[in-house]
Amino acid sequence: MALHWKLIVDSKNAIAIADFWANALGYQVEDAGALIDQLVAAGQLPEEAVVEHGGRKYFRGFAAIRHPDDPYDPVSGIGKGRRILFQDVPEEKSVKNRLHIDVHAGDEGLEALVSRLESLGAKRVQEYDKVPAGHWWLMLDPEGNEFCAAG
Repeated sequence: MALHWKLIVDSKNAIAIADFWANALGYQVEDAGALIDQLVAAGQLPEEAVVEHGGRKYFRGFAAIRHPDDPYDPVSGIGKGRRILFQDVPEEKSVKNRLHIDVHAGDEGLEALVSRLESLGAKRVQEYDKVPAGHWWLMLDPEGNEFCAAG
């Protein structure tokens, strides 16, 4: 039996990095507003544990994104498929990621993908052209996490 999973990414600003990755991947930022309102009204969540951004309520220090075609719980907003959860941590990133995301160019092509990612706040680091293995750019997201944009 296959298991459900989510990728957890440590961050300095979960909401901002979730916005970046949602735009980069064409995912949706999960909307937990209804759940947050229920928990606050029931006295189960203090108001200081909630932050607002872009007209939405978030659990302070957490934000998640999900694939737009995957099912999700309409009350909690939590995806039941492909999703990434960003969680704020106090320590700085100190070494290379042991796990990273590869973003594959579609019909737009690699150069257009890389340019679009740069417009969202990513930075190019190094280009690799390893025919026949592939052609890609090592990039950094706005928090300095490595990822690859591949053709």
